[in-house]
Amino acid sequence: MKSKNIIFAMLATATVSFSACTKEFEETNTDPNRLEKVSPGTLLNPSIYGLAAFNMERNADFTMHIMQVGLPFPSVSGGIHRYDVGENTGNSTWNTYYKWLKNIAEMKGAADAVADPNYQAIAMTLNAWGYSILSDCFGDVPMSEAGRGDEGILYPAFNTQQEIYTKILADLETANSLFDTQKGLIYGTDILYAGSDAANAVFRWKKFCNSLHMRLLLRLSKRSELNTLSKLKAMIEDPVKYPVFVSNADAAVLTISGAEPNISPWGRAIDFRNARAGADFFIENLNRFKDPRLPKFFTEATEKQGSATVNVGYKGIPSAYSGPESQFKFQPSTYNTDLVIAPMIAPMLPYAEVEFIKAEMAQRGLVQISAQECFEKGVKAAIEMWGLTIPADYFSNPATAPYTAYDGTLQRVMLQKYYALYFVDYQQWFEYRRTGLPELPKGPGLMNNGVMPVRFRYPVSVATSNTANYNKAVEAMGADDINTKVWWEK
Repeated sequence: MKSKNIIFAMLATATVSFSACTKEFEETNTDPNRLEKVSPGTLLNPSIYGLAAFNMERNADFTMHIMQVGLPFPSVSGGIHRYDVGENTGNSTWNTYYKWLKNIAEMKGAADAVADPNYQAIAMTLNAWGYSILSDCFGDVPMSEAGRGDEGILYPAFNTQQEIYTKILADLETANSLFDTQKGLIYGTDILYAGSDAANAVFRWKKFCNSLHMRLLLRLSKRSELNTLSKLKAMIEDPVKYPVFVSNADAAVLTISGAEPNISPWGRAIDFRNARAGADFFIENLNRFKDPRLPKFFTEATEKQGSATVNVGYKGIPSAYSGPESQFKFQPSTYNTDLVIAPMIAPMLPYAEVEFIKAEMAQRGLVQISAQECFEKGVKAAIEMWGLTIPADYFSNPATAPYTAYDGTLQRVMLQKYYALYFVDYQQWFEYRRTGLPELPKGPGLMNNGVMPVRFRYPVSVATSNTANYNKAVEAMGADDINTKVWWEK
């Protein structure tokens, strides 16, 4: 295996030079003077960190805006929160994901070379995680021929999203059977589950694999071709064969220590907060809940009272507002920079999500478990993941219960799931596209005819350098447009 295969991931259209965004992780992984052959463990930590760190940044710059968590402020016109999604919005996602998916493919090859089932299974899990997000952002994308520039495949064909999901779901099934919890991880301690003994780390990876499997099966709930809801039901009913997260300790939540190279994606924490406001929808719900996450996520709003500037509680700005910012007689709540100062967490797949998947399946009558119990476990886990304590009367307080107690509706489940997915890559956006929930207000400044965009356009470089395969993909999907639904949405 040549070290240049680790240095450069052949993207879906051409060779691309990589930035040094992951500093020493990437340097350790790519310096040809240090490294001629790699173990699967060498490639694991850079891939975890690289994708988790990028996902946090994209969540802050895209998902928070389009899903009314926050918005640029002031923002006189345009912007993601007004559904102004340009042709280059997805470029960094395309390039970054193909870069790290190449690394993960190298990891799988290294694991195959030494016949290590745990690293094989971990590579398959990370590959499924990466391709699911990439495909949910774009639709049809290269997979089977991607990253094979060293084999002379410079212009890879696109796989349909159905083909991609069929492959990654099968891989997750295989990975579940491969994990050997007695063997452990023998090529070093991974940063995701560091601190546990080797055997327990492998078991947690197995839970990650199956929890991801559950996420993706539910994602396809509108499609009958793969019989995903029956499979999801079988997984929920057989936790011995398919162990999943049962606590926050299990969850795929990366702890970013702050020690090089495991550092915050924000070089300056102030960049997370500058010219940003909390969105009215997100903050007002938390106010109704009397939720302890409010001071964790936001600062208080302020206003001038005479010569003094005073705190006036948590107040946001309506997304897609029209008119000048002078209409708002206060300075809105903005993001709490403590969230991006190490030590910090980067949620990849939280335990709360698993409970909300179960709650939805129960609410729909597809499994015989308590939807309320799963719902309440999910809310509790989502709050505790941020180091907070849920109030004892969160669900029963007469002042909050109309908004927090389980009421038997999917709307209530999805509203709390929306909060549980705070800072989790694009998942709020994907889940809104799947369910239309939570019900987001439509501001007067919305563009795109007020219709939520459902995908990114392919990068221009793809259209110009891999034209024939790009044209085939666009013809199959219908149009390279932000309103063209991906396969599982139809």
